Amino acid sequence: MIGPRMSIYYLFSRPPSCECSFSAPISPKVSVSFHLQMSARVPPSTLGSLLLAVLQGGEEERDRSGWGGAAVVCAGWEEGGEGVLSHLQMHSGTNWHLWDIVDLTHITGDGERRGEASEETREDQREEEALRILSSRLLRSQSPISSVLLLGSDPECLSSVLRAAQRLSPTLPALQWIMGYPMSPDALHTLGGPLGLLAYGEVGRKPLSFYIRDALHLLSRAVTAATMVRPDLALVQSMVSCYDKLSRPDRPSSGPYLARYLSNTSFTGATGLIQVEPSHSRVLSSQLFHVWSLKRGALGQPAWVTVGQWTRGTLELESGGHRLRVVTLVEHPFVFTREVDEDGQCPAGQMCLDPRTNRSDVINNLFNQLHNPNDVRKCCYGYCIDLLEKLAEDMGFTFDLYIVGDGKYGALSGAGCWRGMVGDLLNGTADMAVTSFSINSARSRVIDFTSPFYSTSLGILVRSKDTAAPIGAFMWPLHWSMWVGIFVTLHLTALFLTLYEWNSPFGMTPHGRNRLRVFSYSSALNLCYAILFGRTVATKTPKCWTGRFLMNLWAIFCLLVLSSYTANLAAVMVGEKTFEQVSGIHDDKLQHPSLGFRFGTVRESSAEDYMKKSFPEMHDYMRRFNQPTTPEGVHMLKTDPPLLDAFIMDKALLDYEVSIDADCKLLTVGKPFAIEGYGIGLPQGSPLTRNVSEFVSRYKSDGFMDMLHDKWYKVVPCGKRVFAVTETLQMGIQHFSGLFVLLCMGVGGALLTLAGEHTFYHLILPRLRRANTLQYWLHTSQVRYKQEQEYTGERVLTTAICPNACAHTLALGHAGRQRCGDEDGGFSCGSTAPSTGINALLQVQMMLLV
Repeated sequence: MIGPRMSIYYLFSRPPSCECSFSAPISPKVSVSFHLQMSARVPPSTLGSLLLAVLQGGEEERDRSGWGGAAVVCAGWEEGGEGVLSHLQMHSGTNWHLWDIVDLTHITGDGERRGEASEETREDQREEEALRILSSRLLRSQSPISSVLLLGSDPECLSSVLRAAQRLSPTLPALQWIMGYPMSPDALHTLGGPLGLLAYGEVGRKPLSFYIRDALHLLSRAVTAATMVRPDLALVQSMVSCYDKLSRPDRPSSGPYLARYLSNTSFTGATGLIQVEPSHSRVLSSQLFHVWSLKRGALGQPAWVTVGQWTRGTLELESGGHRLRVVTLVEHPFVFTREVDEDGQCPAGQMCLDPRTNRSDVINNLFNQLHNPNDVRKCCYGYCIDLLEKLAEDMGFTFDLYIVGDGKYGALSGAGCWRGMVGDLLNGTADMAVTSFSINSARSRVIDFTSPFYSTSLGILVRSKDTAAPIGAFMWPLHWSMWVGIFVTLHLTALFLTLYEWNSPFGMTPHGRNRLRVFSYSSALNLCYAILFGRTVATKTPKCWTGRFLMNLWAIFCLLVLSSYTANLAAVMVGEKTFEQVSGIHDDKLQHPSLGFRFGTVRESSAEDYMKKSFPEMHDYMRRFNQPTTPEGVHMLKTDPPLLDAFIMDKALLDYEVSIDADCKLLTVGKPFAIEGYGIGLPQGSPLTRNVSEFVSRYKSDGFMDMLHDKWYKVVPCGKRVFAVTETLQMGIQHFSGLFVLLCMGVGGALLTLAGEHTFYHLILPRLRRANTLQYWLHTSQVRYKQEQEYTGERVLTTAICPNACAHTLALGHAGRQRCGDEDGGFSCGSTAPSTGINALLQVQMMLLV
């Protein structure tokens, strides 16, 4: 029996699809097993859907009512191009309008090659012809053409069209060029064209064997499921040819039966999710397409950047994948510039333009020619450039950077127009402004600012003067009132020391008994001066308790005063070395400017705006001294002789100028005023404002902003120096009022000590003497000293009575003879009367006292 034959055709494409037919022609007499036919091709409908998705995703902000474009076809476009155009024409009027088709198949450059020179000539001719045709069709078109689709496979034609498109970019900057055929990532490196050119291609494609395996697995799953229900329909076909008729009309056909099971079968295979599209009987597997855009890279050269991906009929654009144009202004350390290297590249920082104009058409033309060598290319780097690079990395956008043409932050002109960076944001030349951009009310009314990334204030920059110190500079640490108070207090303390010593029963008074030494007023002055200056000299110290108590209080007073003087002397000497004559914004020299004192700020800056509103008289005077930029204002201070005496500007900028001053002669004076912040400027209503503000807040919390500050501010020679004028360093009597009060309390407390001395001397001491208990109050050292004195007195007395140097002992108050010498000597002193011994002892005591 001849068995039926079933043929199945799998037509793989990009994305892979399997088109299945269950009615292939068979031979009635030949039994053939399953026949698999593989075909790799791109269905036109799939390419058309992808291109529409790319165009639609790239033009989200456009008005869709008149959105459309043209198609440029080169040789080879018939291979699938007809189906793509048919698909676009079929959807024309809904999502996209195909306004025109430009045929360039006749400029393929076919013919015999005649050498290198003739080939270059033909290329130039093809380019000129393509430019002529495109200019006439695109520039003169009555329809709003916003995009151009390029179809074809001839490389010479495609190259000519792309070069012509690059030349048309200045005149048609908003025209979007799109490659109509898929490109491989490797082929992109050889493909040039205008900036913004879009291309797409498959990435991550699996080997063909993976798709075959998944398709067979899908078929086996479907047939197995169908066999479990109706094996007769799944395994035996009732029709083997498209021309055959069913033997029984009421019996269902096996083809639709299997197709129903195939459409309901899906699984995840080696190539992703595998399923059948019911309407087309096509096996679908997961496939990923990337959409690339030709943009300018970090080094200024054109580079392909992934801006989206397309899979399973859906286009997903990269978050923030668009390109922004950023305007900046050179302010150290936030933005620096330097020349590009010999290769025209920037080893560090970002490539930027210095157009020296605010005309948007000129800036656009310069950006289109950025890869060409010219003198407007610079390398920008600094605090704000690092912040911009971090934002671009985290938010996923790229940017073109240029320096504002007029070098201004932004202010209203006399005609009511905004200049500077604010003007560039308002007229659409720039999408973002990043520099030391102060946030103020006038600018906030016309543009948006992010949350501040740097807080600062206004400051006053001056130049130090190397003046010779006057002869009385050593007295500057203390006010004249303090000097007078010190010496008046010294003499009063000496006076009280003398009075207390003379009125004490234990003091060295001239009226005391047996006083050979007296503590006089001159002794007190000598002692007080020695304590004040900390010098060790021969002095008499008071003996009474009261005098010693007051002397110690005076020593404490002198210690604190001298310590404060020494500490303040160093500060005064530094202040003298960099002496300045402006105390702050409220200094009389600024509030009431006189002829000869010159100060200014930067024109059209937030500092000038603040001075104009808050100090109109000062602003009227300083306008003649205002400078165009901060570096020029600093230069006016550093000239010899200086052309400015003070320069008012943002303290963040002034601190950096102070730190990099080679001579360390610049310094900021006074307290900060007019607190403000630096923010990133954006057009009013920009959707980026909120996102950028969130990232700036995150950078503040995680320490990134602190790292930037340390990087650009702490690697400097002089450091940040802020000084006030010398008068604020002098310490007056009010600073030491507590010490004077303490000394006065000590003088009063000494009176109580004096009263205690008299009480002890007149009431307690006599009772102790009468009770003969005074000897028990003596200290051990005093007892020993007393015994030594008594022993010494006896030896001296014996020597005086017996001049023969013999050792005799004479008991005081006893008479009689004592033998002197040894027993054999026979010498005797003779008899001594008691009165004679007493007189001799008194004489010895007087000698000891002397």
